[in-house]
Amino acid sequence: MDGRRRRYENAQPYQLTDESPVYVISVAAQLSGLHPQTLRQYDRLGLVSPDRTAGRGRRYSARDIELLRQVQQLSQDEGINLAGIKRIIELENQVSALKARIAELQGAVDGATAAMQQREAAVHASYRRDLVPYQDVQQASALVVWRPRRDQ
Repeated sequence: MDGRRRRYENAQPYQLTDESPVYVISVAAQLSGLHPQTLRQYDRLGLVSPDRTAGRGRRYSARDIELLRQVQQLSQDEGINLAGIKRIIELENQVSALKARIAELQGAVDGATAAMQQREAAVHASYRRDLVPYQDVQQASALVVWRPRRDQ
């Protein structure tokens, strides 16, 4: 199961997000400016993978519609073939996953740093602070004069 579906399953009921699969293929085609058959082809190629209903009907999210527009732009305006577009999408998804992992690891590092600082503070707090007798040292009022030796 991909990350998008897991996020959707964890969402509150009746809460619409960019990941909520709400558009049937005809509406998604109109919103993206593509023919429904083109959407089916993109689904077969794995460029855009909409969620499915119990009856196997496709349901597109707002994010899917945006991805369809991006695929169309890359294909028509940039002249990139569908295999290249698929690779671009895979790499963008990989970058997003790596950024999420970096954020997760940074959180773990921050947590470990905070725990280390707490332990260090606990160790410093556990130091014994006994009273040490103070001995008053009397200052002598002697004066020492230095004179260079005369070599003769």
